[in-house]
Amino acid sequence: MESRRSSGLPFCKMHGAGNDFVIIDARSGAAALTPALVRAVGDRHRGVGFDQLAELHDHGQADIEIRFWNADGSRAGACGNATRCVAHLLMTERGVDRLHIVTARGDLWAERREGVIWVNMGAPLLDPVDIPLAPGVDPRHLPLPGDPVAVGMGNPHCVFFVTDAEAEDVARRGAAVENDPLFPQATNVEFASVIAPDHLRLRVWERGTGITLACGSGACATAVAAHLRGLTGRQVTIRADGGDLAVDWRADGVWLTGPVAHVFDAVLSPEVMALA
Repeated sequence: MESRRSSGLPFCKMHGAGNDFVIIDARSGAAALTPALVRAVGDRHRGVGFDQLAELHDHGQADIEIRFWNADGSRAGACGNATRCVAHLLMTERGVDRLHIVTARGDLWAERREGVIWVNMGAPLLDPVDIPLAPGVDPRHLPLPGDPVAVGMGNPHCVFFVTDAEAEDVARRGAAVENDPLFPQATNVEFASVIAPDHLRLRVWERGTGITLACGSGACATAVAAHLRGLTGRQVTIRADGGDLAVDWRADGVWLTGPVAHVFDAVLSPEVMALA
């Protein structure tokens, strides 16, 4: 048993409001990940299963670098809930309450306040080039049925405001919009309904993954879009399928918090790794 363990790949399983992740610490020289290996690990029947995979690396100018993967083996630029999970791990490991994190999104900051992990996901990207969108498109009123809003949070997001998010066919509509030509890098798709001026109901279709129980960057994008539309203030609670997230759009960026859970530590067997 010990020889099998030593020849495998250690990982951690966590989730934030049901948005689940595999976290692989590559700081010690773990095996390089490939799209095929990521897909094998992400298979919920033959592998481990996850919404996103977070790969940790040392960084000379920050506490940690996180590289994100989707379940289909594609790269993700940002993942708010996974960032909170990693921040929880590192803060516990180092006995600190603040971290500097580097992602493809840029430099992010995480803080522990009264036992709760907050992550600054940066300023929202509202220029069509930065989101990115096809040329000549107004991100606040996309030319799609339902008049959605486009917001970039390191990943592109397409936010629909609907009367009842519970009634939406998220699988059908999300899959149809994900690869619309308006989005040269495809898009996450959110369906939100207003419960109160500080409370939204949200359901999510994530690019490269499908329906997820929550999405941190999607919650941030939805909060920004709701405020731009005059539907909410800048501080909102967002009820996702897996639990509540809180978003606070401040002058220094969009801050995100919510529940974090460490599920288990394990080792990916050579047999699963061989599937790649």
